[in-house]
Amino acid sequence: MPTAAFPFVEVQIDTSGLQPTAQRAPGVLAVVGESAAGSAAANVPLRIDTAAQAAELFASVDADGVVTPSPLYRSLNTALLQDPRPSTIYGVKVDAGQYGAGLAALEAADDVTFVCLAEVTDVGTPAAENPPAPPTDLHALKAHCEQMSAAGQKRIGVAMIDPTTAKTPTYVQAVVGAVDSLRSDTSRMIMIAARGGTGDAAVASAAAIAGLEPHISTVLKRVRGVTMPVESQYAPGEIIGLSDANIIPIIDPALVVGESLHLAEGRCFTTDASLLYVDIVRVLDDIDFRLKAGLIGLVGSARITLAGLSRVVTRAAGILGPLVRSSVIADYTVTIPVLAILRIPESSWTPSDAAIVATARANREVDMFVTVTYGPAVHRLKVTLSPRF
Repeated sequence: MPTAAFPFVEVQIDTSGLQPTAQRAPGVLAVVGESAAGSAAANVPLRIDTAAQAAELFASVDADGVVTPSPLYRSLNTALLQDPRPSTIYGVKVDAGQYGAGLAALEAADDVTFVCLAEVTDVGTPAAENPPAPPTDLHALKAHCEQMSAAGQKRIGVAMIDPTTAKTPTYVQAVVGAVDSLRSDTSRMIMIAARGGTGDAAVASAAAIAGLEPHISTVLKRVRGVTMPVESQYAPGEIIGLSDANIIPIIDPALVVGESLHLAEGRCFTTDASLLYVDIVRVLDDIDFRLKAGLIGLVGSARITLAGLSRVVTRAAGILGPLVRSSVIADYTVTIPVLAILRIPESSWTPSDAAIVATARANREVDMFVTVTYGPAVHRLKVTLSPRF
């Protein structure tokens, strides 16, 4: 017997089109540091919005409101001074020297993009196999950022050269040699130099960079909360020497009105010349996350057909198009080799074409190639002045 006509029209609501896309702020800073005071538990990431909150959690505050600071409190306070500042700042309290446990506590914090160790300048040692030993100090920071980035959570560690290193004729060679083992083959470290500086230059720089949009170059961006006496500041030759070694010096440029400190370079502390600049790494990290978050909804849904893969290309264009309109990238192309074959009649396929499509359908795996054209900022302007009578 056929179903009764009443109620004539049945409506089922499908809310799959209302599923929000995952978002990740490109500038989230986590600071891991020592503190023997405050109400915070050790090895627990806590969001910090104000200096008063940082004092309560990571410092001692007496009845009169006087704060006895800890290294972690001082560094967080410096991070809060930046303008613009990171979208989110986390503090992680650790016992003396136990940075590995604090960094491990950040592994599940999937929004973190920058990591620092509060007031740490000791290079430490890399991980050892025989006998087994974990990395220590800044080597622990490097290992954390490289390992988490390889696992899909892209992070950049920011460290600083010991600001108490004295000025000598061989200063550049000495400091480069001291920290050279911290170079990251995957461009996951930034090294800051602020000779004679007071304040955590690494955290200040990380917070200043995190406050910028990913495609904005770090060159000549202002750093707050750090002071450098004139007699300790870098001479032109030292600035060039440090920059050539992929270290970012903090300087007070004469051509910038007023007394303020700025980042003199925009390079990662890396061995990879193709990922040399901080803004390139950040933009690629941001696009990486946007594509993953935007396309995951099609996994298990889009079919390996002309219509299904065209839908994938359209979704990718919807992710990358806004980046072109906002001048983050200049252009892009999206290519799916299987889709190119599916666009021609099956009767015209070569045996190779048929094999490619059959393999893709059998393995349920499709390759997609995304090419983006990036237009970076000017870092050096060469002017030719030609006087005439």
